[in-house]
Amino acid sequence: MSATPGAPTADHPGELIEQVRAAVAQGRRLRIAGGGSKSSVSGPVEGEALSVRGWSGVLSHEPSELVITVRAGTPLAEVEAALAEHGQCLPFEPPHLGAGATVGGMVASGLAGPARASAGGVRDYVLGARLINGRGELLSFGGQVMKNVAGYDLSRALAGSWGLLGVIADVSLKVLPVPPAEATLLFPLGQRDALEQLHRWGGEPLPLNASRWQGEPPQGQLLVRLRGAVAAVEAACTRLQREAGGVRLDTAQAGADWAACRDHRLPFLAQAPSPAHGLWRVSVPQTTGPLLAAWPQLIEWQGAQRWLWAPPEAEREIRDAARAAGGHAQLFRQPATGAAGVRRFDTPAPALQTVMQRLRSAFDPHGVFCGPAVF
Repeated sequence: MSATPGAPTADHPGELIEQVRAAVAQGRRLRIAGGGSKSSVSGPVEGEALSVRGWSGVLSHEPSELVITVRAGTPLAEVEAALAEHGQCLPFEPPHLGAGATVGGMVASGLAGPARASAGGVRDYVLGARLINGRGELLSFGGQVMKNVAGYDLSRALAGSWGLLGVIADVSLKVLPVPPAEATLLFPLGQRDALEQLHRWGGEPLPLNASRWQGEPPQGQLLVRLRGAVAAVEAACTRLQREAGGVRLDTAQAGADWAACRDHRLPFLAQAPSPAHGLWRVSVPQTTGPLLAAWPQLIEWQGAQRWLWAPPEAEREIRDAARAAGGHAQLFRQPATGAAGVRRFDTPAPALQTVMQRLRSAFDPHGVFCGPAVF
């Protein structure tokens, strides 16, 4: 970790630094603002807006080294387009959740798409970052290669920090080639049977990249996406269809469907059954069986991520069920009628909460940065 002094340069976010220092001096609080695409997840945040949209651009891209370095205000779509030109991608499929999605918001929210269970999450691809802390200092963590471990864990800690540790100036990300082959299979299976198949297949050397089950017990449909070498994908298709009787979908149409799932444009994720229902995200171990059968669900990540619509008064039942399974629950999207008194994020375990609070105190001793109640 190092602090970078000196006058602003082309690679120095001097204007952002000065705004942070002024806020500290004047006792003002700031909320970091990008494209606003994750505001429905974080909920209302107090503080004066500190926009990073002007701090945008790809600083470097080394296709042969599988690394790209970008400023936080860079539109996520711009980065994905630059990678696609070289047959590369962000394997964790970051959700956009809106046209204004930025790289800074991607890292700060820590959200990942359908491939999360097999490809890893945002933090697994962060190699290094520069951060403006609550003293207005520009700090550097990590580097641009996986073997560089200096400050490595601190740069990864920014994933899911929701802007509470400081302003992400720029970030270096590991990228990967687009897999040569892809196939999506559909199986008519109820929830319990679908989870049992996923648990069985998850223990086999199969190119299982993503899964999604949706329905109302006992009925439902399981979608499985395979990615990898051509021979491996074709062999897996043959085996899975033989074992569970699925059908293979058109790749282009299935790709659009997976993208809609990633960005919450599927009808189930986009439309609440009533204004009194909020969208809950339940995170549990992959091997967990059926939970909370009272509500229709959409299940991803080979069983580890479960989406359901329920009213605020179901909070205790949902959180208790998640904890009993060894997981946690989040009110991902608030009901249109409001949810007074309901925390969006679960309260962390005491030991974890202590670590998180110490981190925040070290990075932002004056409490200048505002964010959702995750610490």
